[in-house]
Amino acid sequence: MVQQLSSLSSQRGASVTSIILLLIVIVVAGKLLIAIVPAQIGDYQLNKELGIQLKEANSNNETAKQFLDRVNRQLSINANYDTNAEDVFTFTNKKTGQLAIHKKYEKTSNFFSNVDIVSRFEGDIKATTE
Repeated sequence: MVQQLSSLSSQRGASVTSIILLLIVIVVAGKLLIAIVPAQIGDYQLNKELGIQLKEANSNNETAKQFLDRVNRQLSINANYDTNAEDVFTFTNKKTGQLAIHKKYEKTSNFFSNVDIVSRFEGDIKATTE
């Protein structure tokens, strides 16, 4: 009888506390993903678009001003109304037909209440055809 009571009192499975802690971890991880992933996807799309526009501008021997106009027009077409090309990148080479740019900007996402996540993006953009 004593052996039966001791086996019944030993716990099997997860406790309420561990289930609540697991639920909190899952919610926080989900909230982090929701805050970070859209900025990463937007940066990937911006890199791709800037590379295409840079390749086209260099092949057409456009000036830096023409390139800025082209990128701003494309950003407005892609519904990035709050983004200006001048805020996103700077020229490292302004020679006509040899344009080169360096991207540097940050994106702020709200995480919880007054806690924000700031994603910083920086790097040289290569002219691509894709």
